[in-house]
Amino acid sequence: MPYDLLQTIHGPADLKALSVEQLKDLAQDIRNAICDQVARTGGHLAPNLGVVELTLAMHYVFDFGPPRNIGQGQDGVNSADEKTSGGGDRLLFDVGHQCYPHKLITGRLPMLDKLRTAEGMAGFPEPRESDYDLFSVGHAGTAISTAVGMARGDQFAGQADRKCVTLIGDASIVNGVALEGLNNAGTLKRQFLVVLNDNGMSIAKPQGAMAGYFDRVRVSHKYTGFKERGKKLLDRVPGGSALGEFYHRSTDAFKAMIASEHLFEHFGLVCVGPVDGHDLDKLIPMLQEIKDIDRPVLLHAKTIKGKGFDFSTGDPTTFHSPKPFTVNGCRVDVKSGGRSFTAAYADAMIAMMEEDESIVAVTAAMPDGTGLTKVGERFPDRMIDTGICESHAMDMCAGMAKAAQDTKKDTKKGTDPVSIGVKPFFAVYSTFAQRAVDQVFQEVALQGLPVRVCMDRAGFVGGDGAVHHGFMDIAMLRPLPGVVQLAPCDEDTLKLGLKFMAGYEDGATFIRYPRDNVPTKNVAAASNGDGQAYSAPPFELGKAHQVHTAKKPTPDVAILAYGMMVNTALAALPELDQQGYDVAVYDARFAMPVDIDLIESLIKQGTPIITIEDHALDGGFGSIVLDACHDRGLPTQAIRRMAMPKKWFYQDSRDNQLAAAGLTPEHVARHVRELLDQQQHGDTSPSSPAIDPDPARLPK
Repeated sequence: MPYDLLQTIHGPADLKALSVEQLKDLAQDIRNAICDQVARTGGHLAPNLGVVELTLAMHYVFDFGPPRNIGQGQDGVNSADEKTSGGGDRLLFDVGHQCYPHKLITGRLPMLDKLRTAEGMAGFPEPRESDYDLFSVGHAGTAISTAVGMARGDQFAGQADRKCVTLIGDASIVNGVALEGLNNAGTLKRQFLVVLNDNGMSIAKPQGAMAGYFDRVRVSHKYTGFKERGKKLLDRVPGGSALGEFYHRSTDAFKAMIASEHLFEHFGLVCVGPVDGHDLDKLIPMLQEIKDIDRPVLLHAKTIKGKGFDFSTGDPTTFHSPKPFTVNGCRVDVKSGGRSFTAAYADAMIAMMEEDESIVAVTAAMPDGTGLTKVGERFPDRMIDTGICESHAMDMCAGMAKAAQDTKKDTKKGTDPVSIGVKPFFAVYSTFAQRAVDQVFQEVALQGLPVRVCMDRAGFVGGDGAVHHGFMDIAMLRPLPGVVQLAPCDEDTLKLGLKFMAGYEDGATFIRYPRDNVPTKNVAAASNGDGQAYSAPPFELGKAHQVHTAKKPTPDVAILAYGMMVNTALAALPELDQQGYDVAVYDARFAMPVDIDLIESLIKQGTPIITIEDHALDGGFGSIVLDACHDRGLPTQAIRRMAMPKKWFYQDSRDNQLAAAGLTPEHVARHVRELLDQQQHGDTSPSSPAIDPDPARLPK
């Protein structure tokens, strides 16, 4: 391993023993180690390359980590000693995907070679790994608020000497929660530091007026002549008069960096910068001065996303979180992983938008991750990126849908509509859709507006782990009247589902699909028992589609699968057929409304039912099936559910996560056998609540 200096760093104490010149060499070691590993396994690259010096400087100046001599950390992962603990200062990351340098500084280099796997280093802060990580975090905008809470908690506990620092990006800080946190941070009467990592980028190019403001600050801010205005600023800050003595003791360089017209000055923060976030010679003295200010401070640091390598600085969006790649001279080849649902979604949207000029695509800072980059290239005026603000994006879609309704009313009255009515399609990760639930309730569902929401990364997401799994979208939406939920099982049904959504005007529609490749074969085509393939029919509200017909009029068991789990059910058929079981498989298509007519017919003919989904058991598709049966007075003793157990699933491959949850073809076959064995022995116990206590158990 060619990282000689990095290998000597087992904790921040080792870091503090280095000279500033040695820190510069260490910065290159860290960049090389991160780049080499991400090239092998994939992961977040450009965000981490851009914060190396910032992270080194913060650990060099502050004393982060649990107070020394406190014993073992959570789960006994590590004990606090001179190497693996600190002086009790707090460091919190916003989003967290820029935490790799922090993890390497805090002794986790041995875990790097298994990055984003169960045995290795998580891609986000993870307290299970180290006491240096305070929160498991992967969503934007939260760090300032949690840091304010920790600062207040320490103050109440008589430990206000524990410094509190949070690192947040220029794209995250425009998030509503972040601004709420800043607003409250300005009322603190103690040390509190917000480090604004301003790299001019989100995951993609940042959007909105705030991004324009930071652009102007970066190019126009003067580094001299602020001494007098800085003094006036301190006088205006609440409690700032107490800082006068500190100001006079400060260096001229620090005085010159106090910004008297910075936006966040109005939140009650002393604003310093912008400073060069890669210049350790200036960063370290600046932080040493800021460290002792007993009022909230915002340090505005300019950085370069992807710094250290031409390919990552030249294309920071592609190398934000790339798949494995190889560098061949001036060319970088990113590994192809097949055709993803995301790519299929992008192509389906383009095809629909070519036919229907009313369709508008919306994303919240995720154009690349949701496939809308390609859509925006084809329809730049009909793709809107709101930045990291899912709540606003959802409400904006509600407004567009409402305007379209009013336009149609005007047209019916015989008046000329002001403009064409639009059909908003909001592409968002399932995990991020959670951040807009209140808006779905109040402004979308309650109004009966036809907003279309396309939830990528539904189910297990693999290496990003617990912070990003899309495991609760069905449950959080099912109480809302009029909301329709659907899921495809392949590319054809994805297209059919989107077409259904485009034509549905009676309320909001939500479609979910996984972080996975689309099946290479059209699995939704029914065989009908005659060996011939048939095209899947259009989606019909609340109706399932049979994708495998049993040989007998009454099958031994029916599998009602939702979304991608249709493929899992079909993959179990060869084993079941070999063992003599006659099985019918249905693509449920809809979770709300569920096809209760089909379920009733199966129950009345005496066919046991197994439901399967890649969603949490509580409130999921299987629960909807049971509730629908109860509403109709149907027995549920012969219904079994397969779903995600109620436990946290951490970073690993998606296949391993599905196996750990008991959602593989082998588990489907086992459940069929067990259910039919119970039926044969006259077991009339109530419907099983879930998978057995050991879902990974397989028969010998």
